[in-house]
Amino acid sequence: MQQEYPGQKRILVAVDSIIFGFDGVNIKLLLVKRSLKPESGKWSLMGGFVDPFETPEDAAIRVLEERTGLKNVYIDQFRVFGSPGRDPVERTISIAYFALIDIQQYEQQLSGEHNPVWFLLNEMPEMIFDHEEMVKMALRQLRYKAALHPILFQLLPGKFTIPQLQALYEEVYQTKFDDRNFSRKLLSTGLLVKLAEKDKLSSKKGAFYYQLDQSNYEQKFGSFLNLVPNPDKFF
Repeated sequence: MQQEYPGQKRILVAVDSIIFGFDGVNIKLLLVKRSLKPESGKWSLMGGFVDPFETPEDAAIRVLEERTGLKNVYIDQFRVFGSPGRDPVERTISIAYFALIDIQQYEQQLSGEHNPVWFLLNEMPEMIFDHEEMVKMALRQLRYKAALHPILFQLLPGKFTIPQLQALYEEVYQTKFDDRNFSRKLLSTGLLVKLAEKDKLSSKKGAFYYQLDQSNYEQKFGSFLNLVPNPDKFF
């Protein structure tokens, strides 16, 4: 049965952000507790309404900063959620974005006002409305786009090792990649700059640090096309 809204002549437009973070080991999701009725006190994505004189992307950036204190975060619009009845109060269409952040880099910037909490993807609590569906679709879109483009670098610190990057991909796709093939394909993209410094905490031999070559980022944006074998099986 579809939800009815007696007397409602307007349709509200909202934005919701699915914020993925990486702590060096695990992919996590950032949630807050809803402060409004109905469903107050339940877990929610970062969301808000689009103001009359701003674009949906501007609204998503504003809401993200207001709710978390974070600025200059990578966001990507991926779907509109507009099923009648998704919001029990008023007919509301939500434009959904996913955001990518390095948890360790932004840990001190998170605003305490809204008490955001990081959850492992396999330990997500019950969420309001259709937010669980949003998360599932956002993860699907993240896997699709990361199989084609180097967007996962947004989840890493400025310098990283090949094993760290492989651990990130394995966490996103929930699978194990062959070490040699992954390293070979990664280096063949031409997007990494090898540094003289090594990470010696993970092993005695140590692993060289790399940086993303920003000067070639635009030209080689499609060079990750074959990094993830048979990406369709993950969707």
